[in-house]
Amino acid sequence: MGQSRFGSRVIMALVMAAVALFGYFSKTQVNPITGEKQRVNLTPEQEVALGLQSAPQMAAEHGGLFNDEKVQFLAKKVGQKLVNGTEAKNSPYQFDFHVLADDQAINAFAVPGGQIFITMGLLKKLKTEDQLAGVLAHEIGHVVNRHSAEQMAQQEFVQGLAGAASAAVSDPNSPQGSSYIAQYVANMMNLKYGREDELESDEYGVKYMVQTGYKPEALIDVMAILAEAGGPNRQSEFQSSHPSPENRIVKIKEAMAKYYKGN
Repeated sequence: MGQSRFGSRVIMALVMAAVALFGYFSKTQVNPITGEKQRVNLTPEQEVALGLQSAPQMAAEHGGLFNDEKVQFLAKKVGQKLVNGTEAKNSPYQFDFHVLADDQAINAFAVPGGQIFITMGLLKKLKTEDQLAGVLAHEIGHVVNRHSAEQMAQQEFVQGLAGAASAAVSDPNSPQGSSYIAQYVANMMNLKYGREDELESDEYGVKYMVQTGYKPEALIDVMAILAEAGGPNRQSEFQSSHPSPENRIVKIKEAMAKYYKGN
């Protein structure tokens, strides 16, 4: 009886995994800018709509927009210079740049479709326009490479596999144990994707800075700022969704050798 139940669970798990696998690999689109084939579950138009809908809530979670038109204008000016001088201009996305009032969080991020944010906590640590351009160029790289759409498709896939794993190892006497294992696997997969996305966006950040006349060395300065902000108790790279600033600097220098001759 016990073996029969276990066999049924395994069959159900295999079916669930097959459905998740088929669904993931059937969602293939060609990126209109990079030409890369990607697993995404949103069209560019849906990304834009989602970004515009979520932007106000994202801003509200960081204290709203910073109440200074000159500061907002600076972010928009630098951001639009990066967009207009690069392939990002030819993308289907509606880029806009916002400074958030939060002066404690040291962060910048992009939501799908081109809405890009930087907190005052990070902006006030930047010393030059080139450094600001480095931050914004990196975020433009996330948008152009459709990282959010990829993450959504990956998350849906991982959740499907996690459900299959849970069904296979489920023990009526210990449901929490199987749930923990499935969630752990899902989290580890998501962390790997995050690191790859960050490094790819760093490379695009360097490329876009060079193409618009900004000095990409400033992006290395930004990494130093992030490292200092993280302090000595910063999480290890393996446990973080972001590569360590030290590792990112190595990759940034490689990108500079590829796109930048220096002055």
